[in-house]
Amino acid sequence: MQLLHRARRDSHRWHPVLLLMGALALLLTPGAQAGNGGAAVPGAGRPIHCNAAVQDDWIGRRNPYKPVYSLHDAMKLPEWLSFAVEHRSRYEGQDGSYRFGAEGGDQAVPVQSCTWIELHHQGFRAGVEFLDARQFLSDEGSANFARVGSRIPITNSQVNAADFLQVYAAWAGENIGGSGVDAEVKLGRQTLDLGYMNGRRLVARNVFRNTVNAFTGGLLRLRDHGDRWQAKFFGFQPVVRLPSGAEDILREVHTFDEQETRTFFSGGHVEWFNVVPTLHAEVYLLHLSEDDRPGGATANRRFFTPGIRAYIQPAVGQWDLEVEIIGQTGSSRASAGARDTRDLEHRAWFHHWALGYTFDLPWAPRFHVMYDYASGDADARDGQNNRFDTLYGARRWELGPTGIFGAVARANLETPGYRLSVAPRNGVTAFFQHRPLWLATARDEWVGTGLQDRTGRSGDFIGHMFELSARWDVNASLTLDAGWTRLARGEFALQAPGAPERGDVDYFYTQSLIRF
Repeated sequence: MQLLHRARRDSHRWHPVLLLMGALALLLTPGAQAGNGGAAVPGAGRPIHCNAAVQDDWIGRRNPYKPVYSLHDAMKLPEWLSFAVEHRSRYEGQDGSYRFGAEGGDQAVPVQSCTWIELHHQGFRAGVEFLDARQFLSDEGSANFARVGSRIPITNSQVNAADFLQVYAAWAGENIGGSGVDAEVKLGRQTLDLGYMNGRRLVARNVFRNTVNAFTGGLLRLRDHGDRWQAKFFGFQPVVRLPSGAEDILREVHTFDEQETRTFFSGGHVEWFNVVPTLHAEVYLLHLSEDDRPGGATANRRFFTPGIRAYIQPAVGQWDLEVEIIGQTGSSRASAGARDTRDLEHRAWFHHWALGYTFDLPWAPRFHVMYDYASGDADARDGQNNRFDTLYGARRWELGPTGIFGAVARANLETPGYRLSVAPRNGVTAFFQHRPLWLATARDEWVGTGLQDRTGRSGDFIGHMFELSARWDVNASLTLDAGWTRLARGEFALQAPGAPERGDVDYFYTQSLIRF
């Protein structure tokens, strides 16, 4: 058994070599090269996950889902019926550990399959999206998540087998009554992104993660017919993915998802485009109110989340920037434990700053620097909870891969960083990123790892995260992607109570997405 464990652990060390070989193959393959005059901005491209159901924009600019190999066209289906099938497969390998009580490496094969059907007629439409998200090679020895003092082998963030992600009815119309305003109403179970491009820090349809956030309720979207502004207002009950216990997930117990009947999530989000030329702005206010439900304890979060965001999109030969500032005020509890019944005053904040430039050169290199700060809770006895809560947001595009890795959460975190992105040929993009990582407060948890030193004696430096990633959009039906991440553990990650004894952590993934 020790020999098998060592072989499993050490097998991941050649993954960075495979990634570099694959990247060189992409760069040297004959084909159209990206150059100065029409080069794609690095990082552009469709999300590498099931996204057919959210591809069409029924008001404003249309962006129809048109894969090269279309089942809709092959089956000669009518125009009033949309139909798509997508499948993503990924291999993940990790050498080393950083979570509480974990040892050695791990590996997993998450797969995600989606089927989407929608009927539409004169602005009315009804649709169903079916998601099957599974993960293979995980077992009782895995350590995919941790809370303080405990290790969890697998969670419902990785597995949600055979369930309905969306079941909805909607109506959309343009220039309603000659008002110059377009409108859309969507009712039922649905997914939601708040914020354009990278502004999905609080509410997101997950991309890298194997499962996807869903909500049941209503969404009203208004948009200026001249594309000057857009507003979204919603009232939801979040959907809880079932089963949620690691033992049931490993045993492949199937249970259909349910609404969080005692949780209510609502808010408004307004965007203004070209406030001044190329500068866009967002303002929003969100509210979450939750209570324990039968079979599920919560942290009884009841707080408001106001925020503002301004950004300039990357363009060749131009500067780009992004600033987002978020606050949280209300009440919450320190944990979701059934015995934790003490309500705390919730006061937390987050801010993100980024500045970049895309050079008018071959490969369209873009270099940008960034800084993120998410508050932590410095004193567990002061009657306050100051740890920032990212709600239902995503993080992969700026805080590294999730999956079985997921080392960096948007909570109790301070991290500057820089990234260099290139587009060496049409359809191919790659980037290198480096982020030093600190705890915002040394006495709070390194969130998601189960590591905490309440005395603060282990310091606050988590370590350095280096990431290299490349993707190839072969065509509209096939995307390939691979990446390598190294976590060079620092003082806190090595000395906190329960920290693994071994040194640095290497993570590798390779994935493909097929669309029909």
